Amino acid sequence: MAREKCVIDARKFRVKEGDKVDLADWPTLVDPVHRSREDYHTILANHVERLSDLQQKLYARDRDSLLLIFQAMDAAGKDGAIRHVMSGVNPQGCHVTSFKHPSGVELEHDFLWRTTRELPERGMIGIFNRSYYESVLILRVHPQLLCAEGFDPSEADGDFWRERYRSITNLERHLASNNVHVLKFFLHLSKEEQRKRFLARIDEPEKNWKFSQADIEERGYWDDYQKAYAKCLSATSTKDAPWFVVPADDKLSARLIVSHIVMGRLESLNLAFPKVCEARRKELQAIRAQLGE
Repeated sequence: MAREKCVIDARKFRVKEGDKVDLADWPTLVDPVHRSREDYHTILANHVERLSDLQQKLYARDRDSLLLIFQAMDAAGKDGAIRHVMSGVNPQGCHVTSFKHPSGVELEHDFLWRTTRELPERGMIGIFNRSYYESVLILRVHPQLLCAEGFDPSEADGDFWRERYRSITNLERHLASNNVHVLKFFLHLSKEEQRKRFLARIDEPEKNWKFSQADIEERGYWDDYQKAYAKCLSATSTKDAPWFVVPADDKLSARLIVSHIVMGRLESLNLAFPKVCEARRKELQAIRAQLGE
């Protein structure tokens, strides 16, 4: 555990508030933060055990909640990161929501409505696999989809997107003031690594279900998505709700980086099980006497 703390510096992956992001300057691959696959499993197990302990205290204290947001290009490893990092957390205290294409009902509301309904309650860890950020990513690359929300795509100028960013940062500021702690992860995948993972999804029968023609079509907009992500990260990474650009070409290192950051945020809350007051202690002792030895 001590070795791991020396090699993972969360500050290297955090987008500072006000930074102008160019994703070409951010690596998709870094030196492994594990010495071997066995070492990876040892470090991850330590992280999972610690996260489980912290989650229990978060749940018991019932004062704060944690929201983890994952965004990425297809095949970047969001599902795997969520599954492995949160593998030891009690399902009773954790809820994962995967956001697909919005339904007709959802499109009849503002773009924050469907995700707001899934925000974690006090004591819970909420995980968004994709999120309200889709409305400034997919829709920025494909503005024609704005028609379904009642907007004229020709009017989606710079002011339009800046207003959406403002709505998002205002929401996240509101959440922070209500003890909802937000961490946002962009799993930064290279185009070549995506190609390899797409081929694996075709060549390995057990992965065929993960692949569709739509994945290839979206790959054709790679550069547009990189620009959309860069603008989004620049505009919405704040002190209260920071973005972390996690190199994703190495899935194992990406998972350890994510778990390290999540663990660090929970540790910063100084979580502890609630202390029992004297009156409650006497009540418990009275109940104990009734139960006998």
